[in-house]
Amino acid sequence: MTGRGLVLAGALVGSALGLYGLLVRGALTVDLGIGRSMRPLGPITVRIDAPREVVYELIAAPYLRRTPRALEEKLHVVERGTDLVLAEHFTEVARLVATTLETVRFEAPHVIHFRLVRGPVPHVVERFVLSEDDGRTTLLYTGELGTDLWALGRWWGRRVGPRWEAAVRSSLAAVKSEAERRASPD
Repeated sequence: MTGRGLVLAGALVGSALGLYGLLVRGALTVDLGIGRSMRPLGPITVRIDAPREVVYELIAAPYLRRTPRALEEKLHVVERGTDLVLAEHFTEVARLVATTLETVRFEAPHVIHFRLVRGPVPHVVERFVLSEDDGRTTLLYTGELGTDLWALGRWWGRRVGPRWEAAVRSSLAAVKSEAERRASPD
């Protein structure tokens, strides 16, 4: 390979890595609306030994009221309303921090809706549905993730989807732990 060929190959690799970094961080969203593929997110079911109102309040409070300092590295509310917020979520992915901008809508005390505005894919909608039975809460997470550009988008969705679900699982584990702590009788 000639010197020019090496420079061109290096430039292509560098550009591809830069593009990948922009996509992962949510700084670049490919939303062309052509060749859209959808994949499910979840379902994930979490059983929580706490009343539904405790679980709902725990999830809603950082969005609808002041965000605690402990969550400032994961959540920034851009615009706050009474039942709808626009919020940035920060998730560590490898050595990068992915930033998503989402609307979060609340139907107290049983449903929380999330809709992606900007992120590593053009389309995500999610729901937390909370039901209660005998003082215990069942939280059901469902959603869908959409990508564009046919096979390339499906490939990207297979990379993003499992990481997205892992971030949700981690958040739900923290919700379960804290809700059960708050509901314990001591």
